[in-house]
Amino acid sequence: MDYMINVVMSPRVLPSIEMRGLVQTATGERVYRTRYDQRRGGMMPINRTALIRRRWRGGAAVEFALVLPLLLLIVFATIEFSLALYDKAVITNAAREAARAGVVVRTTRLTNDQIEARALSYASNRLISFGSSTPTVTVNNGGGVSGANLTVTVNYTFRGLGLGPMLSALAGPIVLSSTATMINE
Repeated sequence: MDYMINVVMSPRVLPSIEMRGLVQTATGERVYRTRYDQRRGGMMPINRTALIRRRWRGGAAVEFALVLPLLLLIVFATIEFSLALYDKAVITNAAREAARAGVVVRTTRLTNDQIEARALSYASNRLISFGSSTPTVTVNNGGGVSGANLTVTVNYTFRGLGLGPMLSALAGPIVLSSTATMINE
C-alpha cells in the first residue's frame, strides 16, 4: 500500500536533491514529493516519467485502433487497383492476340467467330474475375481483304473483391475496354 507524504525541505539543507523532485506549493514553500513504500521500508522520490507513463497507459492501443481501419482501406484499395490493372493488361493482350491471329496470312482466313473465340480463350484463361463476369468481344474484319483493317474490341466489367462492388453501387460498373487494330496481310 502506498501513502503520499509531503516533506517540507529547503534546497540549502539538502543541496544534493534534484530540482525536478522539488515542487512549489501555492503558498510558495518548496516541497520534495516522496512516496512511502512499506515493502521497501523507506522514503523514495516519485519518478515523474513513471507517473506520466501510468497516465498514458493504453495510448498506443487506442492510436492503433484509430489508424487500423485507414491502414486496411489503403491495403485493400491497393490490391483492388492492382487486380484492375492486371485485368486491363489481360484484355489488352487478348485483343492483340486475336487481331494478330486474324491478320496472319493463311490458306483460309479465320472467321469472325474464330477470332472472337481466340480472344475469349486467352482472356478466360488469364483473367482474375472470381467467376463474376466474362468479357465480350466485337470483331470488325473489314471484309478480310488484304490491306483492310481488322479491329478487335474486348470489353470487361470489373467487379473486384470488396471495394469494387461498393464503388459500382456508387458510380456504376467499372468497364475495362481495349481495342487492337491491325492491317490484314
